[in-house]
Amino acid sequence: MPYAAGDLDKGASLFKTRCLQCHTTGAGEPNKVGPNLHGLFGRKTGQVEGFSYTAANINKGVTWSEDTLFDYLENPKKYIPGTKMAFAGLKKEKDRNDLITWLKKETA
Repeated sequence: MPYAAGDLDKGASLFKTRCLQCHTTGAGEPNKVGPNLHGLFGRKTGQVEGFSYTAANINKGVTWSEDTLFDYLENPKKYIPGTKMAFAGLKKEKDRNDLITWLKKETA
């Protein structure tokens, strides 16, 4: 099932509880354990300057979109074998849709 617009407020809550400890979203904010997500949509995997990616992430060569993130966020280690992202994923389609809806707004 592809991405469908979700609930912005629920996406914000998911980001706060599941992503914020490792990622920032604002322009010019620093990388943390994970890269800054500003400008995420339309960017290829492994391209944030100053962040140390695994070769698997760099070589994946996927351009991030609503649909690629929808697939990735279900199980990051399955989508990019060899990634160092320790996040287990969001199994519920609704949660992924909500988070992606929020990310579209906050990373633009």
